[in-house]
Amino acid sequence: MYSFIISLAALVLGYFLYGAFVEKVFGPDPARKTPALEKADGVDFIVMPTWKVFMIQFLNIAGTGPIFGAIMGAKFGPSAYLWIVLGCIFAGAVHDYLSGMLSVRNGGAVLPELVGKYLGNGTKTVVLIFSVILLLLVGAVFVYSPALILGDIAGDGTSSAIMIWVVVIFIYYIIATLLPVDKIIGRLYPVFAVALLFMAVALMVGLFVKWPTIPEFWDGLANRGPSVGLNGQSIFPCLFITIACGAISGFHGTQSPLMARCINNEKLGRPIFYGAMITEGLVALIWAAVASYFFFDGGAAEVGSDITAAAPTVVTKVSRSWLGIAGGVLALLGVVAAPITSGDTALRSSRLIIADFIKLDQKPIAKRLMIAIPLFLTASLLLWFNIAKEDGFNVIWRYFAWANQTLAVFTLWTATVYLVKEKGRFHYLIALIPAIFMTSVCTTYICTAKIGLNLPVSWNAPIAIGVAVISAALFYIWKFTKKQ
Repeated sequence: MYSFIISLAALVLGYFLYGAFVEKVFGPDPARKTPALEKADGVDFIVMPTWKVFMIQFLNIAGTGPIFGAIMGAKFGPSAYLWIVLGCIFAGAVHDYLSGMLSVRNGGAVLPELVGKYLGNGTKTVVLIFSVILLLLVGAVFVYSPALILGDIAGDGTSSAIMIWVVVIFIYYIIATLLPVDKIIGRLYPVFAVALLFMAVALMVGLFVKWPTIPEFWDGLANRGPSVGLNGQSIFPCLFITIACGAISGFHGTQSPLMARCINNEKLGRPIFYGAMITEGLVALIWAAVASYFFFDGGAAEVGSDITAAAPTVVTKVSRSWLGIAGGVLALLGVVAAPITSGDTALRSSRLIIADFIKLDQKPIAKRLMIAIPLFLTASLLLWFNIAKEDGFNVIWRYFAWANQTLAVFTLWTATVYLVKEKGRFHYLIALIPAIFMTSVCTTYICTAKIGLNLPVSWNAPIAIGVAVISAALFYIWKFTKKQ
């Protein structure tokens, strides 16, 4: 528990110390008009209260990743804490803040537009296709997991009960994607965010009451997973792909522009973008500690399960056992709300990305439907594959996890180039270092994973080091030639 407490404190301090430094590097201008004021259209560009924008941003980015990912990542041991803390402070929150603020500075531009401006139109096209595919995957995978939990809470857990909830959630996606941002998202998300935060705080209190004997940093950072099904999986790069949203997530770069269109002061960037990521890290850290108890200190037996349980089962069993019926239902609703609200904003982001690319005004409902109908048909096909095919969910999830982190690579390199061009000196290092690291992680993973090239795991280190060296070398060659 001491490692958990140290990690909690580090995350909070990271917001106040490193977050302030990152803000100073960017240099927000409170006198500058934001896109919400300059482009108000009553649909996507709408000024909303700061607390509401924070809640929406937090819920947008907090899908199943900081919960399910943290549970699966906890099997590696206390190294999961380190990745959540260091990843959040120095990579994820920097990624979210810079992507959000670059959008603010560029008229509320979506991620592909930002990439095109700083990395070129060729890269812009790649990222646009990549972003839309990722967001459609999010829309598919973030339907089935909450439907499983809802089918258990409000039904008998049978396949028919689950399918009913799948249909209900998908219909909600259609409505939320098409309506103005303040009609459903602006009204319901703060309520859902409260449920998610209640869940995290309640479980944290439960941890302090129980004070379990869970692995500490000083017990070693090696993979502790063989006893719970992680045979043959190396911490690098698997841990850094498994725990995505709780540390750094490319999906967030597609969500930050949504709220960049709703703030009325650039100084709000740190609490909204950097702060929401740190809050998500706290949720991930709490679930990682709970899962450590579940897997390594008898927690599974206490809640009537076993250590081979899947992440959704861990959530359901722990919530009901620790918080009772009423508290457990509220906690589970928080877990359900997270993926549902990420799914609908994922499809909304897809609509905006495509609309900006083809220059189609989104104020008329007919023009929103022109983009939304093909999107929903494609998402429906992915959802069908997700449910109908054997192991379909796991297959889609693995591709989603890798694509998610790879998109973060593009965002970090975009931020790096911006900082080189606009700030000079060594300020670009705040984005360059995580950009190189994540480039190394994603390349190594796709080279050695079964869904990729399936190269021998023993090649991990050479590939990782080689990619890092080449990435750094190419960057400095570009930086040097740029000055000539």
